[in-house]
Amino acid sequence: MIRTAIRRATAPGGLYCHSHLLPQWHRHWRLMPSSPLSSNAADPSSPQYNLLTITRDADAAGQLTGVVTLALNSPKNLNAMTVDMGSEFQSAVADLSSDPNVRCLILTGQGKAFSAGGDLAFLRERTKSTGTTNTKIMRDFYNRFLSIRNVPFPTIAAINGHAIGAGACVTLACDIRIMSDSGKIGLNFVRIGLSPGMGGTFFLPRVTNPQVAARMILTGDLLSAKEAQQLGLVLETHSPEAIHGRALELARRIASASPVAVRGAVRSLRVGMDDGLNQALSREADLQAIAYASPDMEEGLAAIVAKRDPVFGSPI
Repeated sequence: MIRTAIRRATAPGGLYCHSHLLPQWHRHWRLMPSSPLSSNAADPSSPQYNLLTITRDADAAGQLTGVVTLALNSPKNLNAMTVDMGSEFQSAVADLSSDPNVRCLILTGQGKAFSAGGDLAFLRERTKSTGTTNTKIMRDFYNRFLSIRNVPFPTIAAINGHAIGAGACVTLACDIRIMSDSGKIGLNFVRIGLSPGMGGTFFLPRVTNPQVAARMILTGDLLSAKEAQQLGLVLETHSPEAIHGRALELARRIASASPVAVRGAVRSLRVGMDDGLNQALSREADLQAIAYASPDMEEGLAAIVAKRDPVFGSPI
């Protein structure tokens, strides 16, 4: 159930990485301390969701600041991204976009991870569908989560734990990223036999630079928070206990500025960056549809289940 609430206290997140995503690194993952985002007073008029939480920030006097936190809320699955989560996400984003009182949005994850990326069952289903069907399904899947790019106010990704694959891509669609210093981030698509999607090939070269993007996308490597900051992927790193507090501090600073001016600046920043996004998403969906039909995808999924390194064949 979605919780829309007045939030006065900050709450940290921790990290873990979904063990089905990067089997070659599974021996190095470790559980980090975490606690769920807290809320104070439920809003009975708010829409009800199962896979998201929403909190509204208030100052010491109880006045709303205009800062809203939207959290992916499937912690048992490390916030793995599903069609159902995407549908709820798109609906919640549309509701928030129409609220003139929202001045800044923080996107984060409940529990130990920001997001482990695409759900394994969803990936398996794609190997059983036709190319044309998968192209449409993937483009719709992108659109649900990348709807965050269309909100009229600034967005901050508070990366509370590992952000992998499509989960990392969603953070790239936010205007600002800050990260837990014990987290990992990466676009691991090629490590499971899949071409990148969710706008990763579009956003990453623009957020960092083409060479950094090529290194990350072609290797599928996970970066530490420190390296991600050095490469310009994230603005700041903080302890797991401090990450959401810092996001709130930054969001409140933005929210205290002129909302008319800030919304205008957001439009200008994104227009300059987003030229060609739709074409890139269509290309990614086509290429992922091809990958789903390849033996490499079958091998990648088998390796995930067996928790071993995949052995890929020659290009078709």
